[in-house]
Amino acid sequence: MRYAVYFTPPKESPLTRLAAAWLGRDPFTGAAMTPPAVQGLTPVEIAFHTAAARRYGFHATLKAPFDLAGGESDASLASAVAKFAGEIEPFAIPRLTIGQLDGFFALLPAAPVSALNRLADDVVRAFDRFRSPLSEAEIERRNPDVLSAEEFQNLHRWGYPYVFDAFRFHMTLTGRVSAGEGQRVRAALEEVFGAALAAPVVVDGIALFVEPEPGAPFTVHSYSPFAPQRERKSA
Repeated sequence: MRYAVYFTPPKESPLTRLAAAWLGRDPFTGAAMTPPAVQGLTPVEIAFHTAAARRYGFHATLKAPFDLAGGESDASLASAVAKFAGEIEPFAIPRLTIGQLDGFFALLPAAPVSALNRLADDVVRAFDRFRSPLSEAEIERRNPDVLSAEEFQNLHRWGYPYVFDAFRFHMTLTGRVSAGEGQRVRAALEEVFGAALAAPVVVDGIALFVEPEPGAPFTVHSYSPFAPQRERKSA
């Protein structure tokens, strides 16, 4: 069983509902979803392009999937995530855009958001004590030969290459898409998500995801809302 700390909007968020339909699975319930009707892509094509992303559910990685360290438990991790979230003040991403990162489509911030980077940095540090060190086989699966020196050091120290200065916030929507298919897939994504991306996205909670067994779909174990500043000051 592996765990991960992700950002995802709450279950009832319109963006969450759109993404669940696009990816074909709701990570909050595990239910399969009917893909949206779009011009230019059939439901089978959507299912093909979203297959890799579907297993993980709609999210942005903060603490990448990890096995629990000895002495920790499901309950101790969930409690720590809730406590951490209760000390964070909500903030907004002014605008997300559809872009490509290493060949796959994702929702990306239109401009840097310093609060996102601080959140990611804090999550990496706060929950590292819950992470069992990677085995040599797990390190090899990350293709260390293609990593930069910084990413390689991050992999060994933090269990994931893309943290701190190497972090790029993204909410994955597809697997790698060939250049020949890119225009069609982008058009479909703009049709599905365009209106929703006109509004800011509020970051007001984090989710603990769980992979029950190797290769199984990730589902939301628990969602922990952030605490407004006025509540923290009056505590």
